[in-house]
Amino acid sequence: MADAGKRRRRVAPRSPTTESDGLDLGSDKLYFKIGEVAEIVGVPAYVLRYWESEFPAIRPQKSRTQQRVYRRRDVATLLKIKHLLYEQRFTIAGARVQLKESPESVAVAKPSQTFLAQQSLQRALALLAELRALVHAEEPIERAAADPSRYVGQRGLGTRPRRTSRDSDGGPAADDAVERTPPARASTSRAT
Repeated sequence: MADAGKRRRRVAPRSPTTESDGLDLGSDKLYFKIGEVAEIVGVPAYVLRYWESEFPAIRPQKSRTQQRVYRRRDVATLLKIKHLLYEQRFTIAGARVQLKESPESVAVAKPSQTFLAQQSLQRALALLAELRALVHAEEPIERAAADPSRYVGQRGLGTRPRRTSRDSDGGPAADDAVERTPPARASTSRAT
């Protein structure tokens, strides 16, 4: 039973979601490089480095290559700083005091419009790639049943129905031979 005191409870890994940190960054990434954070916050990288020196709450880790690596909570703090400085018009000293006294009451600024537009474009391109793969698939995919052209092909819509009746002389009807002939189009050229 000596091992029972040393046992650790298994804790399920917490996935970063928009509910846990209040950020909707379009991904579940845990760490961001300084260029990515600059795009998200909407300020140049040198401003982020300056804010690091002024706000003790921001302490990015360093990677093996000595690049700054920001956590999601660092990004949330940077968005709060941006809100205080740019929207509420606090001074740096005032924003520092506000973050120290009541960090929960400070609103988080929205990510930059450029970042949001890039995320939207990436989602649209992913959907387009999925549709392209669906269209060019060689083997049938179950979701292809929702394809309108396949539905039209199965139902026989847009084609002339096959006549089952026979002519009066007992021979096949004249329309039997043109089962899937498309309707004639009007000519666009003028007769001279």
